[in-house]
Amino acid sequence: AFRKSMKAEAESQGAKLTPLPFMIKACAYALNKYPQFNVSLKADGETVVQKKYVHIGIAVDTPDGLMVPVIRDAQGQNLWQLAREITRLAEAARNGSAKSEELSGSTLTITSLGPLGGVATTPVINRPEVAIIGPNRIIERPMYVTGTDGVERIEKRKLMNISISCDHRVVDGWDAASFVQALRKLLETPALILVD
Repeated sequence: AFRKSMKAEAESQGAKLTPLPFMIKACAYALNKYPQFNVSLKADGETVVQKKYVHIGIAVDTPDGLMVPVIRDAQGQNLWQLAREITRLAEAARNGSAKSEELSGSTLTITSLGPLGGVATTPVINRPEVAIIGPNRIIERPMYVTGTDGVERIEKRKLMNISISCDHRVVDGWDAASFVQALRKLLETPALILVD
């Protein structure tokens, strides 16, 4: 609802405001609290390199297969900048004009099969990263909700599963679950990701 309320402003900014800029912004915020996800693991399988920047890869389906263009320094971009950069990079990947530096160097990747109807996925880690996030399709489902009167009732709510895959040599399951919960909180309360 918040995203839709910003549609006119997004258009005036020359941006298509899909859920992806919100997810990228949420990941950039969450990586501050969970820096163990913003690393790369060297080929020796033992050396971990901590990154001081957030370069988010976005999986894009192209005629030549899956490509992962990279939004550099995502932590410093606002929603409009992210939305414009997503559009630019996705188009470059699809038409074959993406430069090699635009297709490498990500610290965390987001991949989504939501548009194809996926509600739960097992994304494959984009090495040398140690984690990948998979937002799934947003669908309306019945949900038990307790009203202010204390009475529980069923209401229709928009829900989305967030999948994550991690390299357990670097990230344990508790941290993975905590990271996803941080993303959930940021996405459910989008004002939190707009505070700089």
